Amino acid sequence: MKFPILQNPSTQTPAPDAAMTGPGCASPQPLPRKPRTPKPPWLKVKAPGGGRYEQIRQRLEGLDLWTVCQEAQCPNIGECWSGGTATIMLMGGTCTRGCRFCAVDTGKPGPLDPMEPFNAAKAVVAMGVDYIVLTSVNRDDLPDGGAAHFGNCVKELKRLQPDILVEVLIPDFQGRMAGVETIIASGADVIAHNVETTRRLTRRVRDVRATYDQSLSVLKYIKEQGRGRGRGGVDVLAKTSIMLGLSETEDEVRETLVDLRNVGCDVVTFGQYLQPSPKHLEVSEFIAPEAFDKWAEVAKEMGFLYVASGPLVRSSYRAGEFYLHAHIEGQRQAKSSEIEMLENRESAGGAA
Repeated sequence: MKFPILQNPSTQTPAPDAAMTGPGCASPQPLPRKPRTPKPPWLKVKAPGGGRYEQIRQRLEGLDLWTVCQEAQCPNIGECWSGGTATIMLMGGTCTRGCRFCAVDTGKPGPLDPMEPFNAAKAVVAMGVDYIVLTSVNRDDLPDGGAAHFGNCVKELKRLQPDILVEVLIPDFQGRMAGVETIIASGADVIAHNVETTRRLTRRVRDVRATYDQSLSVLKYIKEQGRGRGRGGVDVLAKTSIMLGLSETEDEVRETLVDLRNVGCDVVTFGQYLQPSPKHLEVSEFIAPEAFDKWAEVAKEMGFLYVASGPLVRSSYRAGEFYLHAHIEGQRQAKSSEIEMLENRESAGGAA
């Protein structure tokens, strides 16, 4: 199957004029900087604004909270904030890793804010949403990678609003599964960890400490150890995301999907990579919307529970919230009915 791609037009570097390179000639003028290819129309969004957008912005600023919407320059910030929700980024706005696709600042982070679990939970409850996504920077400077702090944020949120569904987008905790276990035990309903790209491109796209196999191991642990540990005895869902437009091939994307299914990943999202600044990796190609639709079909045929695929889809995008919310609630009701039926059988047997 061929997927339509809008290629980034190659720019040839002009050869220097021979008349200007001989002895005694003036120094050659610097070559013009390669122009950035304009975004195709399907990637253009309205500027954020409006009453609810401003309310969310002021509320988060007042509680000294970070959001991935702002720090990662998410193109959907207007849609989500105007809808009354945001993806809160825990543990500060400085990451200890330097992935070449990411707009979040890299450096030495400050100490954790002990009030953040309470402030984050307070902000989410004030939004009045029934599904929220929490994420974080990498904190390799901390012994547990910040897992306990992250888990406390989830616990506090569940304490204040027990019925809310919480999706968390976690780092790899340097491959230490004790950190992943802490997140599972916190009560998160969906746990995401992004593989980001294909095996071949991982070293070029991600920080050297983030390996392809390590990410697969995290997702495998979530799937295996999260069975029956969600509220109501349902399974915790494992989720990941893949960026397209980084020079990956169709075969490589298929291989990645096979690897994800082999570790039991439930949910996958596809989105277009967009260059945050000239310092970051360039976009190799802008993928047409029709190609995203076809990748969604491929992933569904492979058995993924849910697939969100589109140029502007991001791992924490709201597109999948409604489906996942309905799926989890349906699983809880089925589990509750099953338990009730078993109890009735036991009661009937005892009476006989």
